Amino acid sequence: MYLPEEESAALAGSTLQLAEQARNVARGFLMARLPRGGPQAEAVLLVVSELVTNAVQHAGGVTRFGLKTGEGTVTVVVEDSSRRPPRPRPFDRTSPGGFGWPLVQTLAQDVQVSIRPDGKTVSAVLPLPE
Repeated sequence: MYLPEEESAALAGSTLQLAEQARNVARGFLMARLPRGGPQAEAVLLVVSELVTNAVQHAGGVTRFGLKTGEGTVTVVVEDSSRRPPRPRPFDRTSPGGFGWPLVQTLAQDVQVSIRPDGKTVSAVLPLPE
């Protein structure tokens, strides 16, 4: 069930296309809540990009993407079909990546990973000015 303060989107395409689609949905969602943008909006867009990209690269793709507002917050929800939880990768100068999961944990007030029989849900709660 979706409340009026929620938005979800079906995403399809390559990793870059999916991340861009998700950011576009998030931009539209945020425009109604933060018309002037700002650092909080940028943080939400970064978290959207990282969670969607991680789901595509490490979990076989996104099965659901959504955003919802709460009291002074926005929650980014990404579901995929892998039951394996995200985990940090050790830094390696010879290999790109490894920054996304720590970045999500730094930017979000709260990050939850819920394992389901058919995959997992990653939810990141970020602050928004009231």
